[in-house]
Amino acid sequence: MKRAIIHDYLYVHGGAERTLAQVHAIWPDAPIHTLLHLPDRFPPAFNHMPIQTTWVNRLPATSRLARFYSLLQPIAFSGLHPNADTVISLASFGAKAVQPIRGGRHLCYCFTPPRFLWGLNRGTNLSGHVAPVQVIDAILIRWLRRWDRRAANRVTHFIAQSRYIESRIARIYGRSSRAVVHPPVAVDRFLNQPDTAHGHAGGNDGYLFAVARFEAYKRLDLAILACRRLRMRLRIAGSGVDEARLRTLAGDDPNIQFLGAISDETVAQELAGCRAFLFPGEEDFGLTAVEAQACGKPVIAYGVGGALETVVAGVTGTFFSEPTADALADTLESFKSTDFNPDDCRTQALRFAPDRFRTALHHAITTLEGEPGE
Repeated sequence: MKRAIIHDYLYVHGGAERTLAQVHAIWPDAPIHTLLHLPDRFPPAFNHMPIQTTWVNRLPATSRLARFYSLLQPIAFSGLHPNADTVISLASFGAKAVQPIRGGRHLCYCFTPPRFLWGLNRGTNLSGHVAPVQVIDAILIRWLRRWDRRAANRVTHFIAQSRYIESRIARIYGRSSRAVVHPPVAVDRFLNQPDTAHGHAGGNDGYLFAVARFEAYKRLDLAILACRRLRMRLRIAGSGVDEARLRTLAGDDPNIQFLGAISDETVAQELAGCRAFLFPGEEDFGLTAVEAQACGKPVIAYGVGGALETVVAGVTGTFFSEPTADALADTLESFKSTDFNPDDCRTQALRFAPDRFRTALHHAITTLEGEPGE
């Protein structure tokens, strides 16, 4: 059985790319096809993977224009036909358009239908510009939506990364998912992290922690406004296009501290020292919430989306029900992390360990390889 792995692009090292590394561990001989690859942004292990790029990788200034070039996926992937019996795509956008050889099958592990196409990045648009360019956005998005639905029809079977994404696949593409396999989280590096909260976890003198890309849909604005209202300490790690707005919201409040983009090791240290982790956005899964629980820390999350699959209410965290600063502040006022057992948090995190992901995905793929398409 010849297999090929397809990944949208490799210009940022995030959760999807960590998932790719685990899929490669299952099928190390399968070639990995991707739109473009910027090796200097990835751990050395990626240099030893059988990565094959499209013609887009040869365009000028790929490092600076990678995000723009990602819009070329419909052109680049539509003409790609790997010599494989099974195409395994790890996709949110273009990778699901790839067709196997005649008689082969395409099994798509779907992270999400593309957020920028389906109104899932609230408050943003394709270009980030104003009126005239937004008209072009609207025309382009309308065309890309039609293409995205056609690409979804090339998939033999979908595997969703969460039940939340399963419902989104059904709503947008009219397709059922044959399995749900939660993505892998490298919990090991957090499990034995010593707690450095120094006994302040139950009171308001300890700090709250959040880490995310600074984008509008991550809703870090809610965390800032709620903590300012309650005069609670908040440490935020990350960077991104929303940074200026977030810093303006924080003002000169000494309780709000921006840490910038920090290493995985520093994230673990920050989690170990906090009294709780804030997860205020509507997420597809929630990798960072699992990492926090692996550190033995409870999570305060917006009660929708992937958080409902990673956090156990009353056991490993708590939810606020409305996406407002007032709702989050009300939850923070009554929250006591001493009500949560760190061992329960760690046990929950182990459900998403990489070995469990590899076992579940291998079973799903090999089972679906023997089943007819829809």
